[in-house]
Amino acid sequence: MKTIRIHILMIILVFLCSSVFQGCSWFKNQGEKTAQELVNEGVKAFNKKRYRQSIESFTTLKDWYPFSKYAIVAELKIADAYYNLKEYEEAVFAYEEFESLHPRNEATPYVVYQIGKCYFDRMDAPDRDQDTARKALDTFNRMIVQFPESQYTNKAQEHINACIRSLAENELYVGRFYFRSKHFKAALNRFKKIIADYPDVGVHSEALLYIPVCEAEIEKKEAELEKLKIEEENNKIETADS
Repeated sequence: MKTIRIHILMIILVFLCSSVFQGCSWFKNQGEKTAQELVNEGVKAFNKKRYRQSIESFTTLKDWYPFSKYAIVAELKIADAYYNLKEYEEAVFAYEEFESLHPRNEATPYVVYQIGKCYFDRMDAPDRDQDTARKALDTFNRMIVQFPESQYTNKAQEHINACIRSLAENELYVGRFYFRSKHFKAALNRFKKIIADYPDVGVHSEALLYIPVCEAEIEKKEAELEKLKIEEENNKIETADS
């Protein structure tokens, strides 16, 4: 029994010693660079466009000194570095995390604007999918509503106009496709959507030209169908009489 106790005490002693040494090693690693040194290193790398290096420095700062006054700087600079690398998904994640953690920070209007820019910069041609244009539009509109006095409001409005034009041109593109395919009702719906949903950004005039043509073609087709229907009914009557 005494031997068992001795073994247990030895195991506990080994565990404690191991924990102490690991702890000392952790503090030693953490003490290799101060928060000030890491932020200076990260900013210097960022300014020299060494964005990968800056992300590494700022990430280390966040991990080692999560409660440092520089941690918030690191969070923002990591997002900016990803944006400059055109790694937009990572940038959006970092910006959204910043907004979630610091909704009242003075940098938050800029952060929301940058989220919109991440989508805006990925906008495709009007004949392609417009998902990023819609997300950019929603984000810029949200920024203007939340921060109407922000210095980024005018820039956001310019991007909103570009998003609207892209969405309107996409509707026009699809409308033309339906028109060429003689699907006049579908085309008409697209052209009317441009007039109803989007302010005039240089697309209305062409949509307005198509609308009466589509309506005329629809009436013509309906008249032809009505004529065929009458002829079929007359044929049935003649067949029954004979």
